Amino acid sequence: MSCSALLTDLYELTMLAGYFNEAMADQEAVFDLYFRHNPFQGGYAVFAGLEPALNNLENFSFTPDEIDYLHSLGLFSSAFLSFLEQFRFQGQVIAPPEGTVVFAHTPLLTVRGTLAETQLVEAMLLNVINFQTLVATKAARICHAAAPAEVIEFGLRRAQGPDGSISAARAACVGGAKGTSNVRAGQLYDLPVRGTHAHSWVQSFDSELNAFRAYARTFPDSTVLLVDTYDTLQQGVPNAIKVARELKEQGHRLRGIRLDSGDLAYLSNEARTMLDAAGFPDVPILASNEVDEEVIDSIRNEGGKVDIYGVGTKLATAAGAGGVALGGVYKLVEFAGKPKMKITSDPAKTTLPGAKRVLRAIGPQGEYVQDLVCLHQDSAQAGDRVYDPKNPARHTTLPQDIRLVDLRQVVMDKGKCSLAAESIETMANRCQQQLALLPPGCRRFCNPHLYKVSISAQLKALRCRLIEAAQ
Repeated sequence: MSCSALLTDLYELTMLAGYFNEAMADQEAVFDLYFRHNPFQGGYAVFAGLEPALNNLENFSFTPDEIDYLHSLGLFSSAFLSFLEQFRFQGQVIAPPEGTVVFAHTPLLTVRGTLAETQLVEAMLLNVINFQTLVATKAARICHAAAPAEVIEFGLRRAQGPDGSISAARAACVGGAKGTSNVRAGQLYDLPVRGTHAHSWVQSFDSELNAFRAYARTFPDSTVLLVDTYDTLQQGVPNAIKVARELKEQGHRLRGIRLDSGDLAYLSNEARTMLDAAGFPDVPILASNEVDEEVIDSIRNEGGKVDIYGVGTKLATAAGAGGVALGGVYKLVEFAGKPKMKITSDPAKTTLPGAKRVLRAIGPQGEYVQDLVCLHQDSAQAGDRVYDPKNPARHTTLPQDIRLVDLRQVVMDKGKCSLAAESIETMANRCQQQLALLPPGCRRFCNPHLYKVSISAQLKALRCRLIEAAQ
């Protein structure tokens, strides 16, 4: 599902028109896409959105109607519009696989091509990668809080528009959700689709019990009953138990009950006791209603007995401290073969120049030790002195017992995707495996351990030279 080439900010087009007029559009450029702060005040992020971003790049072109619209703006010359008519992305992209655990200040995507190619795709890449990485990270946090309970994405009706809901469902499953209520997302991305029924179903019948029975007749092998329309413990759960007995007599079984209001810790505990006493210890309890990682953590700490969480608003909108947006940026790091650097009065916004590699230092037990950003030609090794990208006066030494592995690979070359197709389940498994290898405390919700990201001595020296030259 590719997007329009007009999904861009106007200044991308006005800059490109200027490059075209100045005969600069065909010179080679390199951009890095990265973020400056881990989302949700957390200790990590989960990279997502690569596959749809590459699909957009492969199909990036202007339709005749889009060229006509740009002509109607009265801003662009006929020669430039003819240039856009022929435009195709023919560049190279380097990135980690989706589901990779990533951190602030490390390049996620490096995009190499002509200045025209690399500049024009900025807004689209940021739109896709920022949102899906944010939601995948939120999902990973929620799944961590819920484990061993499952998480299902329920956010369609609260997401930011139809496209946002589909992207959110995909990213949530990269981050560890086991399915979605969004049928369109299920079709597009081969995701498991899950759901129950609404309160309106129960209200449409003359009694809750008759509503439950009717639903069970229609779906005898997939019945999950919403038990809180009237009175959860006095009516809803007892009626669900009656239907469970009837289904059992017919050779079927109740697939679950759902709680969508009230004190979820208390209600799930009581419901579990009732189900167990009635002989249905295998009937799972699903809980929803504005839950997120903090609410789930509280439910578990209070002894709640929830087997599945349906997480909607807080997941699809990535709500929470430090959420709202990832804050990813896309910065020029090389032009016409020369390293480029943004130098600003805000040290946090100073960029890292040059084409770079991202290496992950892995300890003897396979654990992640730290990440290293170095120049592409660097020969980094254990024992090297490395520096804090935010404060180059601070330094440390790479441990002797580590090995360094490239975190990224070429995923698109000459405008063609070279990335092997992967299932979202594979991406989700990668996410869970990598999270387990982080230092203790990185997954903590409050004051997490800060995973170390360093820059090489050569990159530090290049940055210092460019700062001195600019001053």
